[in-house]
Amino acid sequence: MAANECNIRVVARFRPLNESEKQAGNESVVNFPTDKDDTTLITGNPYIFDKVFRSNATQENVYNETAKEIVKDVLNGYNGTIFAYGQTSTGKTHTMEGVMGSDGQQGIIPRIAQDIFNHIYTLDTNFHFQIKISYFEIYLDKIRDLLDVSKTNLAVGRDKNCAPYVKGVTERFVSSPDEIFKIMKEGKKNRRIAVTNMNEHSSRSHSVFLIHVKQENVQNEKKLTGKLYLVDLAGTENVSRTGAEGQVLGEAKCINKSLSALGNVILALADETKPYIPYRSSKLTHILKESLGGNARTTIILCCSPASYNDSQTRSTLEFGKRAKNIKNQVIVNEELTAEESKRRWEKECEKVARLIGQLSRLKVELEQWRRGETVTKDEQINLLESDDTLSTTQSTMSLLTVASSALSPTTSVVGTVAAGNPLDGPDLRSSVNVDEWEKERSTLYQQLDEKNDEINNLAQTLERLESQTVEHHIFSQARKDNENLQVKVNRLQQESESAKEEVKEVLQALEKLAVNYDQKTQEVETKSKENEILVQELDTKLTSLNSIRKELEEEKRTSKQTQDSLNEILVKLRAQECVTDSTSDVQKVLSQQMEQVSEQHQKQLTILRDEIRTKESQTKILKGSVSLYDLFSKMKQAYIDKKIPAPYPAASLASPPSPSTIKKRSKSKPKENKDDSEFEQQIKKRNSINCFI
Repeated sequence: MAANECNIRVVARFRPLNESEKQAGNESVVNFPTDKDDTTLITGNPYIFDKVFRSNATQENVYNETAKEIVKDVLNGYNGTIFAYGQTSTGKTHTMEGVMGSDGQQGIIPRIAQDIFNHIYTLDTNFHFQIKISYFEIYLDKIRDLLDVSKTNLAVGRDKNCAPYVKGVTERFVSSPDEIFKIMKEGKKNRRIAVTNMNEHSSRSHSVFLIHVKQENVQNEKKLTGKLYLVDLAGTENVSRTGAEGQVLGEAKCINKSLSALGNVILALADETKPYIPYRSSKLTHILKESLGGNARTTIILCCSPASYNDSQTRSTLEFGKRAKNIKNQVIVNEELTAEESKRRWEKECEKVARLIGQLSRLKVELEQWRRGETVTKDEQINLLESDDTLSTTQSTMSLLTVASSALSPTTSVVGTVAAGNPLDGPDLRSSVNVDEWEKERSTLYQQLDEKNDEINNLAQTLERLESQTVEHHIFSQARKDNENLQVKVNRLQQESESAKEEVKEVLQALEKLAVNYDQKTQEVETKSKENEILVQELDTKLTSLNSIRKELEEEKRTSKQTQDSLNEILVKLRAQECVTDSTSDVQKVLSQQMEQVSEQHQKQLTILRDEIRTKESQTKILKGSVSLYDLFSKMKQAYIDKKIPAPYPAASLASPPSPSTIKKRSKSKPKENKDDSEFEQQIKKRNSINCFI
């Protein structure tokens, strides 16, 4: 079947200004002509694409314009690709996935899942369908299976048609849109995302959602296959704007590198003078080889920001789309023919080629006649216009054979074989074209290519393993050095610990001595405290008795004064009566002398009591000083035990507080109370006798 040539379809979608852009004062630099839906203007420069979606475009409009026709083509046996390209935070994931479960917000992939099964449900029972789903990502230029996270570095191989595919990727059969949604959710959980200054959920990898559709018509045994690649590319990043650092910075570098490789492939395909296309420069371009210049209907969705802050990035995205719009793909139906159909078509094409060879033979004869100078009548001349249809059909057949064999040996082709032979001899096409040998050679080359790819993949894995071993060895060496340094430190610490132990032993011995001395001193202090308490009690008793004596003395003074007054009155009366004899004056003298003696004795007793009170007060002060000294000693001991600091002076040098007994001995000087008391009682008796006499 002849290949159809078609250009890559490019559409642009502009999102609205977000809140951060509005708060920063950014304005929209994008203008849309009112009469055109395929043109956008940025500061006056026009960019023309197949379709331009404005900020108010709905998800349904985007799907109908970009994906609906490709889904029909895939169901008719063609390959298709849709991928979103643009700056980070411009709505690529929203366009491809959207919000699953929301009729208005779901993206292209969920709508495709529903559309495929809606088409299948409308067909009759003569068609059998098999739908397989694969979901993987390209992270740090390594293919990682999102449905089996243990597969982290898958290789890219080639199938029998020389088309690239991912080896060993998980394939799941599905029978409803809900199963596809579950696979999407499962894979989305395993995707690599990170937070940047421009996007809270920035994708750190390129994700590829592959839908493989195989259908068979039971009646005519016709089989068609179609593959649909749905690619959500990671966004191009300006590191200074996103604020990426650490691991996120490394991811950004790898993303920009793979997108740069994609741009180089687009640039090489757009320039027809370049013979080499660098598909193998990255895993992304290797997988998308059929989508870019190969057998696939491809649509690129350019996701852009209208903000003036992102003007340069938006222009770069639109320039990428302009170059991609010039790329032409060669699409054919992927049809698996039965043996009978293949044989029938082969025989038909052989008949056409045989007729063409016969015409060439007759033309050769006619040419020889003209060269000899003979005249050929019009009836004898061969009419080439009659065979134009046959010739064009044969040429298309031969071109297909040439394309099929050019991948193996550009110098060997069906056309070359026919041209090399003598057309006048009418050679048999079946004998001149050794298709079996070509098939074997092509299979051998494909097998060798797969082996080389496997070998490259194994070497890459070996290299990765060796790098990890090198890192581990470096870590082990560093750990060993650190261990040696730590061992030296441990030995030094052990020595310091031994010396510290000896010091601790000495300190403990000193503490034991201090504890013994402390116990002794504590017992002495307790004994002295008890003695002090006894002395305080005695002092209180003496003070009480002293106060009572003072009261008695005051009372005696008052009584003596009253007696003296009464005596004076009596004397006055006696003198007035002049009846008093000389004995009265003698008695008065005696009484005066006795009163003076009593007063002197009272003064002496008062002096003795005052001295005794002063002595008791000095003893009380000394006792209080002993108690405070004891408290200070206890605090010093407790501080030493808590902080384990050496004593400021030896325990033996601690002066014990003076003993209360010593204080008692030093200050004890009791007056002769009994004698004084007896004299005082005698004076009282004498005074009472005088009163009685009077």
